[in-house]
Amino acid sequence: MNPFQMNAMDIVGEINEFNSKLAQGLKTLSELDEIDVGVSEKEAVYKEDNLVLYHFKPRVKQKNAVPLLVVYALVNRPYMADLQDGRSMIQGLLDEGLDVYLIDWGYPQSVDKYLTLDDYINGYIDRCVDVVRETSNQQKINLLGICQGGCFSLCYTALHQDKVKNLVTTVTPVDFHTKHDLLSHMVQKIDIDQVVDTMGNIPGEMLNWTFLTLKPYSLMGQKYVDLVDILDDKDKALNFMRMEKWIFDSPDQVGETYREFIKQFYQQNGLVKGTVKVGEQIIDLQNIKNPVLNIYAKDDHLVPPDSSKALEGCVGTDDYQSLEFPGGHIGIYVSGKAQKMIPPSVSQWLGERC
Repeated sequence: MNPFQMNAMDIVGEINEFNSKLAQGLKTLSELDEIDVGVSEKEAVYKEDNLVLYHFKPRVKQKNAVPLLVVYALVNRPYMADLQDGRSMIQGLLDEGLDVYLIDWGYPQSVDKYLTLDDYINGYIDRCVDVVRETSNQQKINLLGICQGGCFSLCYTALHQDKVKNLVTTVTPVDFHTKHDLLSHMVQKIDIDQVVDTMGNIPGEMLNWTFLTLKPYSLMGQKYVDLVDILDDKDKALNFMRMEKWIFDSPDQVGETYREFIKQFYQQNGLVKGTVKVGEQIIDLQNIKNPVLNIYAKDDHLVPPDSSKALEGCVGTDDYQSLEFPGGHIGIYVSGKAQKMIPPSVSQWLGERC
């Protein structure tokens, strides 16, 4: 048998094996139940417009009386932080004895297109903070900001030191002009005014595909080829589908807030320069005097480590600590390594300061 014939036989064998796995995979997918997400028990304690403020029910005896309010980004849905049993940052924080609240921004409507950063930061977030303070009978509470929610939390803390005890930021961009920030490079020359004036609210699907194109090979092609190798395992297939549900569950972005955020943060790098304006107030991160824990991901392609690590040189606190997670932007919330590392670290850090 010549080498050509041997190679042809190998190829045929691989094709047959692939087809067999694909057939089994289709059977597995047809047997999957509804894709469940958001595993931790919670109750709505405040509602306003599209927003719902949730309070998670404790899983263990409470160790820390100061509540923790999680501020998520406007992009995608916050159940990423509570994806499934054993892969949930929220669950981990609850197991550490923390009293956890979370802001769910919901899905904006066309009538919301004129909402501004001021409406979100000095409006919605401030009222949620007041609800948590009143419910817990605490003068100050802890904040944990996720990605863009971390930016909002920094702005809020700079303006409301009297209501924040400790601040935790996770995969939060601060310097938007670092060398490896692909997203920033992509938007620098875009006429954001024209985009918003034309579209009003920005379709979530458009932003989602923008994020996917940052790593097109791995995020839009290879992962579906690799999927065939796990489709014979129902649990692994279900895990994959949970992630897919989250990735493509993309709320539209409020037009005016999107305009202000892209122009002031991404194009003008105003958070580092101290030029971001929220309403009539200038955001000066030097005003942040309370303790800050900044957690960034070593392999983050959306928020490069240098972008997040820049926070240390911007805040005015003497109590600053950073923590590097050995993974990516999403893995910091759902990976096994994250479950063992992030909640215990946050709990210990807060416990030492509460």
